[in-house]
Amino acid sequence: MTTENPLDNPRSRTATLIASPKGAAICRRLARRQLMDWELDSTHTEPFHCALLIVAELAANAITHGRLPGRGFEVHLSLTTCARRGATLRIEISDPRGDRLPVLPTVHTPNAQTGRGLTLVDALCHRWGTIPRHPNSKTVWAELDLVDAPDAPDAPAVPDAPDAP
Repeated sequence: MTTENPLDNPRSRTATLIASPKGAAICRRLARRQLMDWELDSTHTEPFHCALLIVAELAANAITHGRLPGRGFEVHLSLTTCARRGATLRIEISDPRGDRLPVLPTVHTPNAQTGRGLTLVDALCHRWGTIPRHPNSKTVWAELDLVDAPDAPDAPAVPDAPDAP
């Protein structure tokens, strides 16, 4: 079951999802659709793909490590503009397990099948962290700065080959 809360700000989207693999899949689809509606897939392609990976990792962590019976998780996406920094995409995933805060691993076991998700998030975003939520839950957030690529310089003019006699 998905409950969406439309907000006054058209650059913001929040949805509450069931804490299951299906809920995580819906979260990924919802994020993809919202980012495409904001046209990040055509104007900021690298951050678009990074954001989708971050959403996937944080949603997977929420349903794996933050799950409580009968309680869902929440995804919140926002796109803000700041004159100093440009546009920033913020991804927030909240779950009901405030007692289990994520920790960036310092050592990776070479053949481990898990434990690299937060390392990926850390590598893909500009900032990330956690916020406690009342009464006993948490939000894990990640931000991507959307800086427009500088205009490519014009290609140098190549002189025409001289006419053959």
